[in-house]
Amino acid sequence: MSAQKRKSAGAEPAASPEKIANKDYERALRDLHVELVHLQEWVKQKGLKVCILFEGRDGAGKGGVIKALTERVSPRVFRVVALPAPTDREKSQLYMQRYVPHLPAAGEVVIFDRSWYNRAGVERVMGFCTPEQTETFLRGAPIVEKAMVHEGIILLKYWLEVGMDEQTRRLEDRIDDGRKTWKLSPMDIASYSRWYDYSRARDEMFEKTSSEWAPWYVIHSDDKKRTRLNIISHILAQIPYKKMPKQKIVLPKRQKPTGYKEAPITCPLVELRY
Repeated sequence: MSAQKRKSAGAEPAASPEKIANKDYERALRDLHVELVHLQEWVKQKGLKVCILFEGRDGAGKGGVIKALTERVSPRVFRVVALPAPTDREKSQLYMQRYVPHLPAAGEVVIFDRSWYNRAGVERVMGFCTPEQTETFLRGAPIVEKAMVHEGIILLKYWLEVGMDEQTRRLEDRIDDGRKTWKLSPMDIASYSRWYDYSRARDEMFEKTSSEWAPWYVIHSDDKKRTRLNIISHILAQIPYKKMPKQKIVLPKRQKPTGYKEAPITCPLVELRY
C-alpha cells in the first residue's frame, strides 16, 4: 500500500458531506439491489467465485453493510460466514485451516464478517496469539491470498474506518438499546480502551498484506448510509458482469376445485395484537 493510501486510511475524512435523506438513500439502495440481482445471475451462470471480507473496529458498521448487501439476493448464492471463537481442536490446526472450507465454489459469493485477519487485529491486540504467530501470519497471508486469486477467486478486502467519537456513540447506543445489547460482547468492552494498539496493528496489517493481487480498500464509515451505498457500488465496479437475458414468466391458470370444499380451520390461530 502506498504512503498516501496508508495516510488516508488512518486520518479523518477531509470534510463530512451533508447527511443523505432517507428517501434518497432508499432510492439509491433499491437501484443498487437491482444491480446486485443482475450480478447474482451472472455469478451463477458464469460460475464465478467471489470472496468479500469486512474488517474494522467494533462498531465500524460491518453488520449493517452486510445486511444491506444481502437483503435482496439469494442466501444460496450470497453466503455470510461469521465464525465463532475457535475450538480447542481448531486451535491445534494450521491457522488458515478453519477458513478454507468456507471459501467460495463456482457460482458463490462468500462474505466474511471478520476473517482470517482476526490474527492481525483482535488476537494480536488482546494477546490471544504470540508476536511470532502474528509475524508468521503477516508474512503468509499474501501468499495464501495469491494462491486463492490464482485459482480464480475474486478477493475483495474492505476496512471500515470509524472515528473515535462515533465508535463511542455507537457502543453507548448498544448499551441503551435493548434491541442491540446482543451486539456488545465482553471483548468489545475490553477492546474499547485499546484504540491506539488497534491503530498500530491496522497500520502494519495494511503495510504487509495489501498486495497488488489483493489490496485493502478503506472507507470512512461514520456515515452509515453513505458507507453502505459506496461499498456496494464499489463491489459492483470490481466484478465485471452483464445483465442476463430476462426470462418471460407467465403464471399458469389455477386448477379447478373438482369438488373440494374449504374446511374450517381447527388449528389454534395466532392472536392479532396489532
